[in-house]
Amino acid sequence: MKTPKRTLALATLSLAAAGTLFVPAAQAATGSANSCPTPSKAEMKRSHDVKIDKPARGTGAIKGLRVGHIPKGFTYGGVVTGKHDGAVEYGYQWGDDRANADPEQRSLWVRVVCWPDAQKLADLKKLPVTYGTFGANVKTAKIGGRQVLTKPGDGALGDGTYVGWVERKGVAITVMASTPLVPELDKIVKSITLP
Repeated sequence: MKTPKRTLALATLSLAAAGTLFVPAAQAATGSANSCPTPSKAEMKRSHDVKIDKPARGTGAIKGLRVGHIPKGFTYGGVVTGKHDGAVEYGYQWGDDRANADPEQRSLWVRVVCWPDAQKLADLKKLPVTYGTFGANVKTAKIGGRQVLTKPGDGALGDGTYVGWVERKGVAITVMASTPLVPELDKIVKSITLP
């Protein structure tokens, strides 16, 4: 299937099917030092409606989080939000118009997971999310100056490398980079800042 909406739609529809797309209105997008960026009602609606941004948003795609290095070549993007077992997810997926089966397909997914139990790296193995778990084939590595869990992308994540870390108590960040972007993963991870 050669549609730019496929990756985003699959993730969003899967979250909708799992009943994980809605976040309480009291958790508006924030960025204070003791908070975790959560999606606004407008962002939740965009995610639920599978709204595609053409062109993709830039470094501030996730309100309250900055991704300072976004590789070139993305043609679309979209917000993905969710709530599952006490965790609130807020992320953005960038992609290009290549088919998912094309080994040159470029995709990047950066997500913040607000979860009170996220305190140390090992806690990510219990991260209560539908996609992007750290179950099998997990290793510890240093990427972008951060100690992270890493694993090969598989299944719904696609080919590439998936990494995650605890930015601060209650705030985990995950990044999925498709195979062509793996050489830039160090720069991408290093550039992510949470005020």
